Amino acid sequence: MDPLYIFALGANRMHMNPEFLFWIVFIGIFLIGFFVDLQAAKHRHSEESIATALKWTAAWISIALMFGMAITFFYPQNENSGMAGRGMLGMKFFSGYLTEYMLSIDNLFVFIMIFAMMNVREEVQPILLKFGILLSIIFRTLFILVGMTLINRFEWLIYLFGAFLIVMAVKMVKNGDDEDSINPEKNLLIRAAKKIFTVDVNNHKPVLHSRVDGKFAVTPFLLTFLLIGSTDVMFAVDSVPAVIGVIQEGNQVLTLNESNFLAITSNVFACMGLVSLFFALNGILKIFKYLKTGICFILFFVGAKMILCAIESVSMFFSNHSWVSFTVILATLAISILYSIVENKIVTKRQAQISKSLEAFDESKQRRN
Repeated sequence: MDPLYIFALGANRMHMNPEFLFWIVFIGIFLIGFFVDLQAAKHRHSEESIATALKWTAAWISIALMFGMAITFFYPQNENSGMAGRGMLGMKFFSGYLTEYMLSIDNLFVFIMIFAMMNVREEVQPILLKFGILLSIIFRTLFILVGMTLINRFEWLIYLFGAFLIVMAVKMVKNGDDEDSINPEKNLLIRAAKKIFTVDVNNHKPVLHSRVDGKFAVTPFLLTFLLIGSTDVMFAVDSVPAVIGVIQEGNQVLTLNESNFLAITSNVFACMGLVSLFFALNGILKIFKYLKTGICFILFFVGAKMILCAIESVSMFFSNHSWVSFTVILATLAISILYSIVENKIVTKRQAQISKSLEAFDESKQRRN
């Protein structure tokens, strides 16, 4: 018998709120996953193999897909909505998950730059990544709860969020990979910590503080953690309006509890497994050069949709056709990745041809001499 059916049947027999059960299952998956990832990070003494990292990444994606399917088939339908019910909820979860996953992959670029700037050793990177991701989850959850509550009380804020996403999309296109935004020398937290405390520059252990000549000192590990934490706030500011725009299309289709559940779960599942994804893609992330372009397009699309939903016909269209947003997001992800891979192969092939031509030219020149 299908375990998901047993899960739903058990909820009815126990007279327990099915929504509450979904929260319990979600929290259980997160706690188990975080503990497993944390233990793996602590006991990793060398860089994880790409094959192993990809297997773990696939496992986390599979868990997210199964959770989304459970929402699609078994999440209690909002009787006051009059919309497509569970199918719509599942589609919104997957749309939010894909959007946040793309943004999370883009965030890995920033983590790589931070580790390079701070000269973080490979054995310390997994622990920093894990706690950095935990901070990201905390900030995003807080921002989602505040954002959803404000939109529920002041509907006009959704149009402000939409305009913000459009501005962010244009800014990302203009600035590209702006390293100044994460420059340690320009970060207020880093500068304040260096002025107040002594920095133990020779301590590369994963500890927050140490002693230098008997005096309290902070470590590069703590400074890197502060830098990651400050960028996590920046990530949350970018990603939360995006997921709110995906979940809230059609404005009053979902209840506040449903919106919070979908936004938080899709966000957390997108962050889970990023440590493995980092080691799977580290070194080849630059191949996906058009991923940021795809992200910019999605942010612009979601922002424009949030604003245009002020028109009743547009709002009803997206409310009744939630698959449209999912299709646009999925297609953008696929096209940006595939185009990046194809162009990289073309460039590599051209470089090989140029090298071959230069070698042939040198050989012919030597023969003449």
